[in-house]
Amino acid sequence: MADLRTQVIVVGGGHAGYEAALASARMGVKTILVTLDQSQIGRLPCNPAVGGIAKSHLVSEVDAMGGEIAKNADFTGVQYRMLNTRKGPAVQSNRIQCDKTAYPVRIQEVLKNQTNLSLIDDMVTSIDTQNGKVKSISTRSYGVIYADCVVICTGTFLRGRVLIGTESIAEGRMGEESAEALSASFQSFGFSLARLKTGTPPRIHRDSIAYDRIDEQPGEDPPPFFSYEAKKIRKAAEAELFHVEQSPLIPWLPGDQQLSCYLTHTNPQTHQIIADHLHESAMYGGMIEGTGVRYCPSIEDKIVKFSGRDAHHVFIEPEGRNNVRLYPNGTSNSLPEAVQLKMIRSIVGMEQAEMIRPGYAIEYDFADPTQLFHSLETKKVESLFFAGQLNGTTGYEEASAQGFVAGVNAACKVLGEPEFILSRNESYIGVLIDDLVTKGTDEPYRMFTSRSEHRLTLRQDNAPYRLYEKAARIQILSNDRLQITKNQMDSIQKEMRRLEKTFSGGKSLAQLLRQPGNNYEALPMELREYDDEDIVRQVEIEIKYAGYIKRERERIETALKQESWRIPVSFDYDTVGGLRTESLEKLKKILPENLGQAGRISGVNPSDVALLSVAIKKREAANATDVSA
Repeated sequence: MADLRTQVIVVGGGHAGYEAALASARMGVKTILVTLDQSQIGRLPCNPAVGGIAKSHLVSEVDAMGGEIAKNADFTGVQYRMLNTRKGPAVQSNRIQCDKTAYPVRIQEVLKNQTNLSLIDDMVTSIDTQNGKVKSISTRSYGVIYADCVVICTGTFLRGRVLIGTESIAEGRMGEESAEALSASFQSFGFSLARLKTGTPPRIHRDSIAYDRIDEQPGEDPPPFFSYEAKKIRKAAEAELFHVEQSPLIPWLPGDQQLSCYLTHTNPQTHQIIADHLHESAMYGGMIEGTGVRYCPSIEDKIVKFSGRDAHHVFIEPEGRNNVRLYPNGTSNSLPEAVQLKMIRSIVGMEQAEMIRPGYAIEYDFADPTQLFHSLETKKVESLFFAGQLNGTTGYEEASAQGFVAGVNAACKVLGEPEFILSRNESYIGVLIDDLVTKGTDEPYRMFTSRSEHRLTLRQDNAPYRLYEKAARIQILSNDRLQITKNQMDSIQKEMRRLEKTFSGGKSLAQLLRQPGNNYEALPMELREYDDEDIVRQVEIEIKYAGYIKRERERIETALKQESWRIPVSFDYDTVGGLRTESLEKLKKILPENLGQAGRISGVNPSDVALLSVAIKKREAANATDVSA
């Protein structure tokens, strides 16, 4: 078979993989996505939901720049909710329960119809380099495929092991082959790999639940969407401007036929069953060496670490309209199958539950993310990018965000354009990546709003506006979509100025809007100019929280000054006198890209940063003298 050649190769068809491949191809770069089985691309192997606290911020930011996860969730959703509605706008988040059958079908259709993108079913066995730069990949069937850049998005497949009780199976997911050879290829280049663990609960037949004994949680009407496209189609259909034809890209009208979730709880009997069989759990029986997810623990972890609690939430989530499987969120475990059934049947409403598939733990290799630049290019091999769970994260949303950034940067590298960097001062994606490459992780990383220093400025609802310049740079979104966003931004600013200058009853409309309990609709009707909900929401938030937002933006400006102090990759930290040993070791390991990042490294204190800034100034002055001479 003749060798293949392309510009970018993406390895892996999970959420990081499809976003990376689409971003690269949409920037006009010839791209090949290599995955074990095209029919498994974009699966939701664990929970059937997209979004949630802080994760929705990542989804909205990917959508704001031209990614696909938001649209795919909107168009395949079976329930739509906004979380934290009783709290402030900084922490409000969309969560969409998706149809597990429709979700991968739609994303696969998008990929198949994408210009500049080809799909190949194969197993990648090694990465090949020349002079420290990616040259090609080797595959089991096609042989060698040459490329300018390679993006690795292997998820849980690197030496993946599925564990149920004392049984261990070499699989990347249940029923799917693990990637055994690629880890050795990475280690040959000097990459540091370690093991992590995640898990999934059993699946229960929907007709075996006593719904009258548990609490129903219906969706919201009108349904909250992530994407502009879903909002547009829904509004047009409701206004009867056109009839939406069913297709793989639009399986049904977004927000239609919502399904309910349900809430029940574990109890002391459940906890006793688990305690009696802990020694048979893969996690507590010594079968697993990797670290599990702190913020989404297994049920074994919960009853051990929170032994004083008599009950834990179990959210019963539908997996689709025509899917008989239910997902009992909160019961992830690696107990023997018979014990799992006994445990599930001890829970109220699930006494007659029929288990379709047992839960399991999965252990896999991940790479220390401090081995990456903010572009997600590796420091050890040029033009090689890592994204997704390979970098130690957990969740579809974290993976999609990384995949998008890695795909854009691979395309930028091919096109000879500057790298595409999102800072933590402008996006949650920036927070995610900066945390990974600066601090690393020894447990699966999950995004929370508390990880951001600028929560009120980096809201889910304003993602299209604060990332407009980034979206305009990479030109993945259409010019029409970009122009709509620009027009909305102009309208928001215009309306805010007008409200400050227009008076009613001796007070400006802005002052009236700031009064507790007031909103835009409370203003006199004849003095209101807009009914566009997106514009109105931005105006309300910007005016009501003006003082807090102003202070946040001032802190961002201060942070940006430090970010502007670039540190060359070739900078010799050994020449900086006075640095403490720990600080010197950390700086040489992380190789911070700027002074701001250096200050965020654990073990580097303000006095170290001050010494470093002096050394950088001296270097810049010396370089300037050399140039003038």
